[in-house]
Amino acid sequence: MTRLIGTVSLLALVAALGAGSALADTKDKKIALSNNYAGNSWRQAMLRSWDKVTKPAVTAGIVAAADPFTTAENQVTEQAAQIQNLVLQGYNAIVINSASPDALNGAVKEACDAGVTVVSFDGIVTEPCAWRIAVDFKQMGKDEITFLKEKFPSGGNVLEIRGLAGVFVDDEISKGIHEGVAENPQFKIVGSVHGDWDQAKAQAAVAGILPSLPDDIVAVVTQGGDGYGAAQAFKAAGRKMPTIIMGNRQDELAWWKEQKDANGYETYSASIAPGVSTLAFWVAQQILDGKEVPKDLVVPFLRVDQSGLEKALETTEKGGVANVEYSAEDAEKVVGAAAKK
Repeated sequence: MTRLIGTVSLLALVAALGAGSALADTKDKKIALSNNYAGNSWRQAMLRSWDKVTKPAVTAGIVAAADPFTTAENQVTEQAAQIQNLVLQGYNAIVINSASPDALNGAVKEACDAGVTVVSFDGIVTEPCAWRIAVDFKQMGKDEITFLKEKFPSGGNVLEIRGLAGVFVDDEISKGIHEGVAENPQFKIVGSVHGDWDQAKAQAAVAGILPSLPDDIVAVVTQGGDGYGAAQAFKAAGRKMPTIIMGNRQDELAWWKEQKDANGYETYSASIAPGVSTLAFWVAQQILDGKEVPKDLVVPFLRVDQSGLEKALETTEKGGVANVEYSAEDAEKVVGAAAKK
């Protein structure tokens, strides 16, 4: 369903959309990306993936424009105003990574009423007129506890690092973690901090709470972008290094590799791929082309296990995130699979 994409061939892009009909139907359409936050490596990788796939699509004449816009620091009111402006600017579709699942619904409904296609991804919206693309974030959180249950059958104390407060993704992953702990009461969450999916912020938050926590922390459950920061905080405090669930960032994977080589350190890493933005682009393009697309699309999260660490690290650029990007053909497969359910 997904694959790594290098330089996108313009001919391949056209061919993937069929014998010219889709190209003719959307060549005059404009698609915008409304992104609520760009302050961490995942968001930067997401924006790079968007450009990597959409710029050749524009050059090939598949769409007339695919312009990215980012608001400051997860501001709902600013993103709502941005969406309204994009409608006024004549965009035919808006792809949204939303600051809130429901606070943007008014602006989204206005866009839909104006005839604009709205596709949300990662941070999705609940307005029924919009499309949604996400992984099962709650299951992603529960899987962390499942892994720990196998590694620590007797349980133990756990520190939770959350993401951006008030964002759907943060809420769902945390719900999954807490559901997993409720089903496995041998584990106890003894502290919870927000790291904003950012290594430096996570390190500061963990350093601030560590003095108040028990000495026997067995694990740190995370959401992505905070594993390396957590490790540095434990190291600086002279604390025993717990099992830290990673989030596919290159610095996390590199640190994990160093520890694995030195002492057999074992964990796993998982995150939604930043390239999901490119799936959202192709889904929007297909909707504009008149295709029938289910309103809810679920994609698997990208997981790196102990045996796949070296390969994942080799293909992840320094400072980046393990990633996959989507082609038009990939999007058609995702849509087709959802339509069969």
